[in-house]
Amino acid sequence: MWGLWLARAGLPRLHRSGLFGPRLWRWTSGSANERALQFKSGDKIHGFTVNQVTVVPEFSLTAVKLNHDETGAQYLHVAREDSNNLFSVQFRTTPMDSTGVPHILEHTVLCGSERYPVRDPFFKMLNRSLSTFMNAFTASDYTLYPFSTQNPKDFQNLLSVYLDAVFFPSLRLLDFWQEGWRLEHESPADPRSPLTFKGVVFNEMKGAFADNERVFSQHLQNKILPDHTYAVVSGGDPLKIPDLSWEQLKHFHATHYHPSNARFFTYGNFPLELHLKQIHEEALCKFQKIEPNTSVPPQKIWDKPREHYVTCATDSLATDSKKQTMVSVSYLLANITDNFETFMLNFLSSLLVGGPNSPFYKALIEAGLGTDFSPDVGINSSTREAYFTVGLQGISEESIDTIKQIIATTIDEVIENGFEKERIDALLHKIEIQMKHQSTHFGLVLASNIASCWNHEGDPVDLLKIAEKVTQLRHYLKEDPHFLQKKVKQYFKDNPHRLTLSMSPDAAFHDKQAASEADKLKEKVEALSEEEKKQIYEKGLELLDLQSKPQDTSCLPALKVSDIEPRIPFTELEMAHTAEDVPVQYCSQPTNGIVYFRAISSLNTLPEELRPYVPLFCRVITKMGCGAFNYREQALEIDLKTGGLSVSPHINVDDSHLDMYEQGVIFSSLCLDRNLPDMMHLWTEIFNNPHFEDEEHFKVLVKMTAQELSNGIPDSGHNYALIRASRTLTLAGELQEMFHGMEQVKLMKRIAEMADTKSVLRKLPRIKKYLLNSDNLRCAVNATPQQMPVVTRAVENFVLGIARSKKERKAVRPRIIEAFATLIRCRPLPPIDPTFQPCQMKTHFLLPFPVNYVGACVRTVPFTTPDYTLGSFGMQRASLCSRCMH
Repeated sequence: MWGLWLARAGLPRLHRSGLFGPRLWRWTSGSANERALQFKSGDKIHGFTVNQVTVVPEFSLTAVKLNHDETGAQYLHVAREDSNNLFSVQFRTTPMDSTGVPHILEHTVLCGSERYPVRDPFFKMLNRSLSTFMNAFTASDYTLYPFSTQNPKDFQNLLSVYLDAVFFPSLRLLDFWQEGWRLEHESPADPRSPLTFKGVVFNEMKGAFADNERVFSQHLQNKILPDHTYAVVSGGDPLKIPDLSWEQLKHFHATHYHPSNARFFTYGNFPLELHLKQIHEEALCKFQKIEPNTSVPPQKIWDKPREHYVTCATDSLATDSKKQTMVSVSYLLANITDNFETFMLNFLSSLLVGGPNSPFYKALIEAGLGTDFSPDVGINSSTREAYFTVGLQGISEESIDTIKQIIATTIDEVIENGFEKERIDALLHKIEIQMKHQSTHFGLVLASNIASCWNHEGDPVDLLKIAEKVTQLRHYLKEDPHFLQKKVKQYFKDNPHRLTLSMSPDAAFHDKQAASEADKLKEKVEALSEEEKKQIYEKGLELLDLQSKPQDTSCLPALKVSDIEPRIPFTELEMAHTAEDVPVQYCSQPTNGIVYFRAISSLNTLPEELRPYVPLFCRVITKMGCGAFNYREQALEIDLKTGGLSVSPHINVDDSHLDMYEQGVIFSSLCLDRNLPDMMHLWTEIFNNPHFEDEEHFKVLVKMTAQELSNGIPDSGHNYALIRASRTLTLAGELQEMFHGMEQVKLMKRIAEMADTKSVLRKLPRIKKYLLNSDNLRCAVNATPQQMPVVTRAVENFVLGIARSKKERKAVRPRIIEAFATLIRCRPLPPIDPTFQPCQMKTHFLLPFPVNYVGACVRTVPFTTPDYTLGSFGMQRASLCSRCMH
C-alpha cells in the first residue's frame, strides 16, 4: 500500500501458478544497458531528441528520456536485460462530466482502424501473436494501452496495431452504439417490443456500481477532490452515459488522443532505435504539435472539514444485517509529483494501517465495532493530490461518532508516542526486498506505477530512484527522531481538508436506481419522432447483422514460423531427497540476493469433513502466532525477516487425465540471503507449534475474510459462475467449488455469524496433523549458485525439524496424483475411477444485484491429446443473477 513497488489497485492481477518462482534478470555485459548508455543528451534519432540518460542501479536499468520534435510527444525508454519487452502509450484524459467518454472511447478505438478495419483487432490478434500481455485501462485522469511480448517481430506487429488503433480509429457510429450506449428494442427483430438501453460500457458500469465498495470509493474521490475532473465518474455513470453523443466522442478523441498529449513508454532489451523509427513513421510524422488543454489544476484547500452521507444497496451476504454501514475519514495530502514526499507518505501510511501492529488496526479492527477497514484504506496516490483514508465497514449507524472519535484519538496518540523502531526497520526491510524481487512482468508494473506521476508532469525517472529516497528518509529519521510524528501532525491533525464519508444501506436503493433509469428511458423515447424510431429499429438490425458476420482478418499482421525461435530455453533443475525422503527441487538462478522457497503438502489423507475448512486454515495459519511468538510478534518477525509468508489451497488437474488431479496446500516465501535461517525457523515453528487458542483474534480474522469474500462477488461474479458451472464436469471441479466458489462464501458467512466459534477453531489442529508434517511434502528452492550449499543445509534442517506422522494414513480420495513422486520415482499413475460420470447441472443464485453473471463450461479433452485443439463437448451452465435467468 505504499509507493512504487507495493502496487495499488489499477494494476491487473497477474496470477502465477505452479511450484517454481518467477524468472529474474540481472545486468549482463553487452546488454541493453550498454547500448542505452551510448545515447547522449541532444542526440537526434528518427524525429526524437534525447533529453536525459540515467542509470538506476537498484533495478539494473538505464532510462532514456526523449521528446518528439514535431509533436512534443514525451517518450521514456527503460533498457534492461529482460526479454519480456513492453510498450505502452498513455493519454491524459480528463473528462468534465460523467458520460464515461474516456471509457467508451477506450472501447471504441479497439473496434477497427484505418489499416486494420477489423472489429476487435486486439482479440483477433490473440491467435496471431505470442504476446504475454494485451489490454487497455481507463483511470480517473489517463487512459493506458500496454502490451508485452518476447518476440521482436511480434513486437513490431502489435505496435503497428496499437498505433493505428489509438491514432487512426474508425470510430463508426455502430461501434459507438455497440460499445457505449444505444436505444434498441428488447428483441431487435421485433419493432413492437419495448425500447431499452443497451451498450457494453453502459452495462459494465451498472455492474460496477452494484459493488458497494466501488460506490463508496467513487463518492470518496468525487467529494474530496470536487473542483475538477475527479468530481465526475470517468468510467461513466449509467444515468449519465445516455447523454453522450457520437459527435462528442469523436471530438474527445481529436483533442485527447493526440501525440502532443501522449506519453510513450518502452521497456526491455529490444533496440530503442527500431521503436522510435516505427512510431515516427507509422503515426507521429502525420501530426503537428498542438496545445492540449488537459492539465488538472491544483485542488483548492478547504478552510474547514466537510461531511457527506450516501446510501447503497443492502447486502444479503452480510454477517449482521443490522451492521452494514461504512464510515471513513480522509485527508488530502501532497502533490504526487513531489516524489520524496509521496514516498514518505506511503511509508507513513503503511505504519498507520499495515498489519496487526499498526495503531489503526489495534484501535479500529480489534475494537470489534466492524468487520474490516473501509474501502480505499491507506494512501491513494493515483490522483494529482494524494489522499489518505481510514475507517471501518460492517458497523452500526450508531457507531459512526464513536469511530470518528477513535480515529482522532489514535492520531493524537501517534503524535505523542511515535512508532516502534522495529516496525520502521521492518518496513525499510520490506522496501529492500521489493527492490530486489523483480518479476517477469516487471515492465508492466513499471508502466502502471509511473503513469500517475508522469501524467501530471512529474519526473518518472526520479520516481525509480528508490534507494536515494530510502537514504534521504533514513537521514531525516536520524536528524530528527520525531520526523514522522511531525508529518502526522501536519497532514492529519492540522489539516482542514478532511472529509468524513458515511454510507448506509437503503432497502429501496436498487428500486430507486431502476426508477431513475426508467425515467431517463422515458425521456429519451418520448423525444423521438416516428422516423427516428424507425431508424432505431433499422440500425438495430444492421448492428445485429454486423455482429453476426464473419470477419476478414487477413489485413492483420501475423507471425510466421520463421519468426519464432525453434527451441525453448531450458532451465536446469537438480532433483534430490532429504534424509527424511522428502523430494526437493533446486534451481540455481541470478536471484539478486533473494532465496525463494516453496513447498506443497498433500491433502490426500485429509478426512472429508475437514476439507471445506482448508481455505480458512490457509488464511489464518500464519496470523495466529507460533512457537514463542504471539500473533503480533509473529507479524513483526515476518516483516523483519521475509518478504511475506503465503499459504493457499492447491488444485492441479493432470495434463493427460481430466479425471485425475493433485490436491494440496502450497507454502511460499522469499527472503534476503542473510535472513534464510530466520525464514526457515518461522516455517518450522508454524509447522510444529502453531497457535490456535486465541478465539477473539480468530473471530477478527474470520469476519475480515467473510467481508472480503462478500465484497468480491459483484466484481468477480463471472468467476464464481464459471467455478460453479465446472463443478460436476470434472472430479477437481467439486473441490474448486468447495475451496473457491459460492460454497466457500456461504461457509465463511455462517462461521462469521457464530457467537461461539470454538467448534470451528477445534478443527484447525486436526487439519494441522494431516498437513503440517513431512509425510506428503515436497519442496522447491530458487537461489544463486553461490548460496545453494547454504540453502540445501537450511532445507535439510527444516525437514528434519518438522514432525512425521506416527501412523500411515490412506488416501481419502482415490483419483489423485502423486505428481512429484511419480516424476522422480517413476511410479505408475493410479487408475481412473470408472464410476465417475460427468453430468449437466443448471444452478441459479438469487443475489441483490441489478446485473446478471452467466458462466458456461464445456468438458473437452486433456491437453496432451491430439484432439485438444478441436475442443468439445458436454456443457453446463450456471448463473448468478438478481431475478431470473437470461
